[in-house]
Amino acid sequence: MNFASDNAWGAHPAVLAALASCNEGAMMGYGADPVTARAESAIRELFQAPDAAVRFVATGTAANALVCAQLCPPYGRLYCHEDAHIQTSECGAPEFFTGGAKLVALAGEGGRLHPDALAEAIRRGAGGGLNGGRNGMVSITNATEWGTLYSPRQVAALAELAHGAGLALHMDGARFANAAAGLGCAPAELTWRAGVDVLCFGGTKNGAMAAEAVIFFDPARAEDFDYRRKQSGHVFSKQRFLAAQMLALVEDGLWLELGALANAKAARLAEGILAAQGALLQPVQSNAVFAAIPTDAHARLRAAGAIYHLWPDKSAEGLDPVPLRLVTAWNTPEDAVARFCELLAG
Repeated sequence: MNFASDNAWGAHPAVLAALASCNEGAMMGYGADPVTARAESAIRELFQAPDAAVRFVATGTAANALVCAQLCPPYGRLYCHEDAHIQTSECGAPEFFTGGAKLVALAGEGGRLHPDALAEAIRRGAGGGLNGGRNGMVSITNATEWGTLYSPRQVAALAELAHGAGLALHMDGARFANAAAGLGCAPAELTWRAGVDVLCFGGTKNGAMAAEAVIFFDPARAEDFDYRRKQSGHVFSKQRFLAAQMLALVEDGLWLELGALANAKAARLAEGILAAQGALLQPVQSNAVFAAIPTDAHARLRAAGAIYHLWPDKSAEGLDPVPLRLVTAWNTPEDAVARFCELLAG
């Protein structure tokens, strides 16, 4: 019963098969191979963005940090949610790779930026002058770090504010598959048609071994990005092994199928929590469940070996009820979900 993270679970067999397949024979390195070309083309087709520049890296942190460096100057102000992964969980990588940009963390219910708060922050930032630095970019996460979702309309409202101030909008899509599956809308509707300039399209949390795609919907924004990616150590000599993973997910809609599977398991956990007199801290819209459960249920689960994170950290131990986070993957066992719910019920 491991609900610590979707990172805890392995790669999909189709991904492993794709890695084995592209292991045969010799191919040119550094992305000059047919697998990379096919993967880039498949992603452009998926997003209905024929001119998009698509690049692959191995980690979400690299994807986010390199995009931040691409879009935001070292003296820039980068607006994000206070719980954004780039703010809380990337060891200062965005600041490091931008060469000093300042992350401006904003509050917002359910992990989402509110347009009014963003507008006010941009207004204040614009008035800061030389001492305050210059407004640089806006970053949002979908699905958010609280498991909630931005609808296309909500994305568009933030994009309008960003673009009105001359700022680019970045979307951290580490769990983009869960967002798209939860909303039931086309990838294009949730990204470039809503005003997203660059998407970090996650594969690692959704069946890949280690692969992410960076998608610049306007290729002009990708100018010199390859040099930045090379300098950071993320131009792999055998890049076909990154591309093959994303190609396996994108072909035939596997990425969306896996996102929907993970979401459905989270929904069943949420039902079990409510049935056991627990409470949801946020609506369950993707593959993450934030809840508070009775201390006796927490004790039973721990005794039975259930693995999950307390929320926001270990300091929650001893609270009654106990706040926690559960995250499901496409291959979280159904019997683990059922057993968790049984233990909750007592």
